[in-house]
Amino acid sequence: MREVVIVEAVRTPVGKRNGGLAGVHPVDLSAHVLNALVERSGVNPEIIDDVVWGCVSQVGDQSSNVGRYSVLAAGWPESIPGVTINRACGSSQQALDFAVQAVMSGQQDVVVAGGVEVMSRVPLGAARSTGAPYGPKALGRYEGFAFNQGISAEKIAQKWGYDRTAVDEFSVLSHERAAIAQDAGAFESQIVAVETEDGVVTADEGIRRGSTVEKLANLKPAFAEDGVIHAGNSSQISDGAAALLVMTPERAKELGLKPLVRYTAGAVVGDDPVLMLTGPIPATAKVLAKAGVKLSEVGVFEVNEAFAPVPMAWLAETGADPALLNPLGGAIALGHPLGGSGAVLMTRMINHMRDNGIRYGLQTMCEGGGTANATLVELVS
Repeated sequence: MREVVIVEAVRTPVGKRNGGLAGVHPVDLSAHVLNALVERSGVNPEIIDDVVWGCVSQVGDQSSNVGRYSVLAAGWPESIPGVTINRACGSSQQALDFAVQAVMSGQQDVVVAGGVEVMSRVPLGAARSTGAPYGPKALGRYEGFAFNQGISAEKIAQKWGYDRTAVDEFSVLSHERAAIAQDAGAFESQIVAVETEDGVVTADEGIRRGSTVEKLANLKPAFAEDGVIHAGNSSQISDGAAALLVMTPERAKELGLKPLVRYTAGAVVGDDPVLMLTGPIPATAKVLAKAGVKLSEVGVFEVNEAFAPVPMAWLAETGADPALLNPLGGAIALGHPLGGSGAVLMTRMINHMRDNGIRYGLQTMCEGGGTANATLVELVS
């Protein structure tokens, strides 16, 4: 199998709900980041074999194959195809895995992976509003459990013994780390500004500076009357897109490009669909075993903050160094544009690795239905 590298990674700012990016069509936002990718790399789009694009709520503005129409909106040659995939929150992380697999196998040579979600325009759950997606047999197998992620997060908090204060403390830390990173300019080189009718959006909008446990205590539980999960310790509803350029190191050399990271291994698992969000735990073990890399060798972990108990339980089970977990903040502070988040997290992690000389980075994402992706990359020095 061929070696695969990522040579460029860019993202838009992550906009908050009804914020700066709310007026931008998802196809146009995707086209914007696609063009930024080729502009920064200097690659002619004509050499791109495919665009693999993640998007979760594929209805309305995000229906009819966002990946393909993003290629057309970008003005790229009509000969370049595009496909849209849905593995829930891990859609664009899976898009990267599929892109890598195509290049690794020799079926394709240059592939773009990424994703988008503009939740301001296509609300969370819009794809389920007119149907019953789970079906009677799946519901019957799990005694009618509604596959509600918020309830699953409550179950995780109960199982691992996390009270309201603990999950809120984790959430405050996410905002603190994100604010420090933003003020230090950690995100500037990876973000491509977006011009809108209302102005230019240049920075992530979700960070709440001055967040405290005392302030969060005023928020009501969202899923259970006596629960611990609320809007302040959950991922934010967001808008955003990101893209990654994938090829072999030999092709990169031919094009005069310097690889950022080497794709070391990827894994996807199924786990308990009632707890639902614990998949990152076995996915982490699986990807490390495939790569032959020890947990202690990894210098940064991006574990998506769908809800605070998710990375907290992951940390408890893996025994990873807490200082290496989401060091720049996570989705609680920076937002979670569903189908775009996998590529956003990878872009953020790659840049953090490059800026700090970190050899290995591991990203993992919990997903609806009890699945999870994990990806391990190695810095190319």
